[in-house]
Amino acid sequence: MRLVQDFLESAALQAPEKTALIFEGQSWTYAQIDQMANRLARGLAERGVARGDRVVLYLPNRPETVIGIFAVLKADAVFVVVNPSTKSEKLAHILNNCQAKALITLTSRSAIARKMLDEVRSLESAVLVDSDAEPRTEDQAGFTTLSDILANHSATPPPRMCIDQDLACLIYTSGSTGQPKGVMSAHENVVFAATAITTYLKNVADDVVICALPLSFDYGLYQPLMVFSVGATLVLERSFTYPAQFLRRLQDEKVTGLPGVPTIFSILLQMDLTRYDLRSLRYVTNTAAALPVAHIERLRRSFPQASLYSMYGLTETKRTLYLPPEQLDHRPGSVGIAIPGTEVWIEDDDGRRLGPGEVGELVVRGGHVMRGYWGDPSATAERFRAGPFPGERVCYSGDLFRMDQEGYLYFVARKDDIIKSRGEKVAPKEVENVLYAIGGVAEAAVVGVPDPILGEAIKAFVVSRDRALTEADVLRHCSAHLEDFMIPKYVVFAESLPKSDNGKIRKDALK
Repeated sequence: MRLVQDFLESAALQAPEKTALIFEGQSWTYAQIDQMANRLARGLAERGVARGDRVVLYLPNRPETVIGIFAVLKADAVFVVVNPSTKSEKLAHILNNCQAKALITLTSRSAIARKMLDEVRSLESAVLVDSDAEPRTEDQAGFTTLSDILANHSATPPPRMCIDQDLACLIYTSGSTGQPKGVMSAHENVVFAATAITTYLKNVADDVVICALPLSFDYGLYQPLMVFSVGATLVLERSFTYPAQFLRRLQDEKVTGLPGVPTIFSILLQMDLTRYDLRSLRYVTNTAAALPVAHIERLRRSFPQASLYSMYGLTETKRTLYLPPEQLDHRPGSVGIAIPGTEVWIEDDDGRRLGPGEVGELVVRGGHVMRGYWGDPSATAERFRAGPFPGERVCYSGDLFRMDQEGYLYFVARKDDIIKSRGEKVAPKEVENVLYAIGGVAEAAVVGVPDPILGEAIKAFVVSRDRALTEADVLRHCSAHLEDFMIPKYVVFAESLPKSDNGKIRKDALK
């Protein structure tokens, strides 16, 4: 039986002086992080955090966030990482929804923490991560500081009560269609998913992985978990705000693994990458949204020595599909096959399994299928349903896919994103791929808008580096590469497109 905190503890035992984490020029060894996590775990327990309690980390990407994750696990509790840009109303919803026992946040957020302590009945204490922004407030009721906890508690591991069936974390979905839902992930789910992903990525202790993705996003969160599981090194970035600085870090730290999303790669592909020595890069991964084929080709030219993994996942199963890099030449538009140790298939609305070329909903089976949504049995029952064998549950993804003759899968659309125009069904991704093939197009998004004649009209949003590109140019290109009912009725040029905290283009905002 392996628990998530064993990733850290095993690495600290086997290579205590190995660099585990690099952040803004400072580094921490596995022994240092393990000892700080032990001290914080004991501090949380002293403040009433017990087995199964939820502890919210309302923090940006920084070492204390990683330490806090493992400390909460060592306290036998459940961690919940919340993006620091989350407004107080939404934060209160999450705290109330999961009935959080403790909150860990920056000293500069002490006023928000005070408000949460006053308003959230379950919340009993707040741990403030020191900063120079405001004076310490540990003398106020309910508050303490991380520095005081680290100075006053033992670095020996606290007693362990959890088993692998206990929850390890709640990961709140973006909530673009309503209030966010907390996906329940047990230790066994997280360990299984991390092991499967590091297996196909061939991660080893010599890897150096950079992470500019928010740790509140499951793709970002799993970077420290996977890195620590193999005893490698994580280069943690606050964000991707300064691309040139990011590239210098890639070069200087001799990074071997680069996880990104389409918006990050779109920016990188606009830069002169020849100014940096990036020969250490062994692999590049993409998920959150499918990479346009045109960007895949350019990334491969930009990083010829690196393997590019095009992937697909959803929070409810962590990672679901990956395309082996050697298949990119044969099927660049595919997001691959099931990750190791799992199974997927495509169903129609009547539950019939579909064959090659047919479009239906992707269904996922395996140890990475999470437990459901916290406190929401009806949403859980809709997404997580009975599997083919007695007593198991599978995940219905809500996404439409098709499969080729060899079993490789291709994302078509979210079920609720399909545009119905002129009586025909249009997958936005198919139109977007054509738009991305236009020279100078950095970002593109396609949505359906109400139309009295067409039912829905296709509206394309384009961010272009080529100021000479016109609407007529875009429509001419679309006419040459799309069926007539797929050609946009409207083309809108924009300086940028609205995005979620995870870097996904927000089509709900475009609509």
